[in-house]
Amino acid sequence: MRAAILHSIDDEKIDIRDDVTAVGPGPGQVRIRVRAAGVCHSDLSARNGGLPQPVPAILGHEAAGDVIAVGDGVADLAVGDRVIASWLPPCGSCPSCLRGEPYLCMAHVIAAYIEPRFLVGDTPAFGMAGCGAFAEEMVVPQEGAVKIAADVPYEVAALVGCGVMTGVGAVINTARVEPGATVAVIGCGGVGIAAIQGARLSGAAVIVGVDTVESKHEAARRFGATHAVHPDQLAGLSAELTGGEGFDYAFEVVGTPQTIRAAWTAARRGGTVVVVGAGRPDQQVEFTPFELLFDGKKMLGSLYGSADVRRDYARMLSLWRAGRLDLEGMITQRLKLDDLDHALGALGHGDVIRQVIIHD
Repeated sequence: MRAAILHSIDDEKIDIRDDVTAVGPGPGQVRIRVRAAGVCHSDLSARNGGLPQPVPAILGHEAAGDVIAVGDGVADLAVGDRVIASWLPPCGSCPSCLRGEPYLCMAHVIAAYIEPRFLVGDTPAFGMAGCGAFAEEMVVPQEGAVKIAADVPYEVAALVGCGVMTGVGAVINTARVEPGATVAVIGCGGVGIAAIQGARLSGAAVIVGVDTVESKHEAARRFGATHAVHPDQLAGLSAELTGGEGFDYAFEVVGTPQTIRAAWTAARRGGTVVVVGAGRPDQQVEFTPFELLFDGKKMLGSLYGSADVRRDYARMLSLWRAGRLDLEGMITQRLKLDDLDHALGALGHGDVIRQVIIHD
């Protein structure tokens, strides 16, 4: 089959090959025919070394498709099922899962880093986050394939698999924004737009989208932001909207030290800062002990929207069916990402199906 191969972090080049094989399915695994895949900023981060990724690798982790084969012991999935691929599937039995924190489960994450999922010719290759959606087929653990109704469009389903779950989940699961709250979302790419929609769903009274890219302001308003500004304008708007207090919630959806500090500054004393962006492990953010104590702010990390995919994918799709979560609109918000975009087109996945914003 065809797949897009990342051979080296050093040159970052993506190579389309037609001699690729997905390994398996073995016991407890399923093989998926990929029907739609999105380009997430995390794919770019894996390509350039911002996120750890063994190579050679097939990137892509935001995807949906059809089950075409199942391994021994798979009871809840069958050939022909339409599924969303989960890049962070829960094992169901580790301490994190038993505590009700399945998004912290590391069982399948560790396996993804030590078990190659593909062969490129005769060379073993890894699938990003245990997936490898920039291929025509991939093999994932049964927990990483969540069955959905057959009438859900593949593109809509793929969005739920990462960007929507991460952004909406950060608001409704991690922060639990209450009606009437004031919210700032720093970074209005695909995940930021999902966070804005989550704030709207939660009944936030003020939702401010913040981005350096002017064209993203209109998109932010379209999906529920009451205001949209450049970062340089945020302080003045905050003074106008909050009387100088700051926002109840500030969501950082970029993953840089500068934007995390900006989110901290934007939140009021006693407010909540939610870090959603996947930053580099070699960067640091500085806070003084005094401000951490005196400001009384809560700093929350939101990994994958604190999701339980067995519950939350269905919740996202129920909101979409009710017309309260605009996923088709998000599909039209797209930005070409050089060779990754071309790779998707060459693989027959169609256009990049969610907006990707690259912040310098």
